[in-house]
Amino acid sequence: MIAPEVAKERTDLFAFAEHNQDNAERTGYSDYSYWKSTIRVFIRNRIALAALIVVTVLLVFTFVQPFLPGQRNPNLIHINPETGRQLRNAPPGSEFILGTNAIGQDLWARIWMGTRTSMTIGIVVATIRVVAGILVGAVWGYVRKTDRIMTEIYNVLANIPTTIVMILFAYILRPSMRTMIIAMTVLGWLPISRFIRNQVVIIRDREYNLASRCLGTPTRRIIVRNILPYLVSVIMLQFALAIPLVIAGEVFLSYIGLGLPLNIPSLGNLVNEGRQLMMIRSLRHQLIYPSVILSLITISFYVMGNAFADAADPRTHV
Repeated sequence: MIAPEVAKERTDLFAFAEHNQDNAERTGYSDYSYWKSTIRVFIRNRIALAALIVVTVLLVFTFVQPFLPGQRNPNLIHINPETGRQLRNAPPGSEFILGTNAIGQDLWARIWMGTRTSMTIGIVVATIRVVAGILVGAVWGYVRKTDRIMTEIYNVLANIPTTIVMILFAYILRPSMRTMIIAMTVLGWLPISRFIRNQVVIIRDREYNLASRCLGTPTRRIIVRNILPYLVSVIMLQFALAIPLVIAGEVFLSYIGLGLPLNIPSLGNLVNEGRQLMMIRSLRHQLIYPSVILSLITISFYVMGNAFADAADPRTHV
């Protein structure tokens, strides 16, 4: 039994907390934001941040370059005033920053117009591929009744060589940007739709989706609100990787002579023109310059895609 003196000393060590009704009703608050956390994680990756800066600078300068003073028409053929002939393969200098090509056109202007053309094709084709792949893949993976018939359609289309289809469309249709876009989107959405379908199948029967179906939520709403937000990281990765693949496809078609016409400069046309001069040491820069731009774009989008996919993963958030 505790002595009264000891008990009195122990009670003096404690004080009763006063009841505050306002504090009792106050709820917890968190300023967490998914996108803010994603951006914060992405910025911490210095390599990805550097790649983002490179792509941003290239995009901005590519579209601003025609409006800068002293810029020339990329399709204008310059004439040597002394000989009256085309100013062919002029070396880089004060008049022509990167020199001229084999018919006297300003290589500096053609490289930036070609970059603008290739980037436009890459972004447009990648957007169409990803949007079509998401729509088809989400329905294919979630609606069980469509699985069998869509699987058969996929098996038929996937066994058609994509390269052959691209070559046929580029050969049959008139060479233009629209032809290039059509040729690379006819079957380009198939791999993305298959990938999205597999991801949807994994998460379609989770508890929150089953609860939504039991409550009578429409299929469209479940796909848009419950499933696609979960796939943001993989969707952005597919989009980022699709752009360099499209540009590589444009370079390939130009390499075999089925790309854009020569009056529409592109990285594919420039690389193909420079390839023919690569054995001449003084003219190798006509291949090196567009190849460097092409490499920067490809590597930067690849790095950014992987970094953003990791940053969008909720498990990496803090």
